[in-house]
Amino acid sequence: MREEETDNRPAPDDRPAPDRRSRQRLRGRWRVVAGVLLVLAVALMLIGQFLRLPGLDVFGTETRDRSGPAVLKSVQDLSRYEGAAGTYQVVVDLEHDARFLPDAIRGTRTLYVATGGVAAYVDLGGLGDGAVTVDADRTEATLRLPHARLADPALDPEKSYAVSKQRGLLDRLGDLFSDNPASEQAVHVLAARRIGEAARASDLTSRAERNTAAMLRELLRGLGFERVTVTFV
Repeated sequence: MREEETDNRPAPDDRPAPDRRSRQRLRGRWRVVAGVLLVLAVALMLIGQFLRLPGLDVFGTETRDRSGPAVLKSVQDLSRYEGAAGTYQVVVDLEHDARFLPDAIRGTRTLYVATGGVAAYVDLGGLGDGAVTVDADRTEATLRLPHARLADPALDPEKSYAVSKQRGLLDRLGDLFSDNPASEQAVHVLAARRIGEAARASDLTSRAERNTAAMLRELLRGLGFERVTVTFV
């Protein structure tokens, strides 16, 4: 009689089969968590770049000077004497609003501290006949000079700075895609205008005329003239 062969291996139904659904669910949860973390990281980086918050600018910044060489545009011969120069500081508060929209949505406001200088000069290059008269003994000289003028204001970039710049939501979104250098230019033009007005309201031109007259008297007296008269016409 033949002995029956026995198989000690467990039946297919008795094997510990892996739960595929559980693993798929676990993988799906990890994907969702990873996606949420990625979205949060991107949001934090954009907020750091957008609001310039310290600690959130993970990209860092690096300054490189790629400017080209300076190009000479024009040359002007000067024949004027700068008798005085003034330094002025003005706080510019420039605001641009949009109709029917609140400032939080659309609008800009810039607070800028500008420092600049204005020179007062007397033009000696356009003197006509009779502007300088000398007596026969060459001991007395009379000079008739034009009144002093003010040069264009020159802003000092190292001493000028923006205190704050408030922008609406639409303006901030627009800055992400394009720059608006015209807004900075408007602030600089207004600052130069205010400094020029302050210089005209001061006695800068009178001081320049006094200093110019004193310089010419000392110069001509050194040449042997005993009496020097300087008038501005």
